[in-house]
Amino acid sequence: MDQEPDKIVLSEEQKRTRRARSVAIALALGVLVILFYVVTLIKGPGVLNRPL
Repeated sequence: MDQEPDKIVLSEEQKRTRRARSVAIALALGVLVILFYVVTLIKGPGVLNRPL
């Protein structure tokens, strides 16, 4: 019961692949945030004038 489960050890290639995938996801999220910000600026203050 005191035994820890075997841990998975990633190879260097798997670590590089995981990091590249993480960077790609971060960049995609950053681009989406910038896109939403730009679209909001283009639409102007009319975005805030909605009926409740």
